[in-house]
Amino acid sequence: MEALLLVFLILAGIAIYFIPTIIAFVRGRINKGAILCMNLFLGWSFIGWVVALIWAVKEPDNVGK
Repeated sequence: MEALLLVFLILAGIAIYFIPTIIAFVRGRINKGAILCMNLFLGWSFIGWVVALIWAVKEPDNVGK
């Protein structure tokens, strides 16, 4: 039972870590690959994770043109 809980917690942690990437892919961002790289390599430093999240949710600069 403990092993199942451990696996669940690890998967939940991975999902939380990659929230910016998931948002970028769901929203169909053009630069989703760059967001994935930033999240993967700099997400461990909470600041990198927040920057990736902001980048994933902000509107593209060319909206409404």
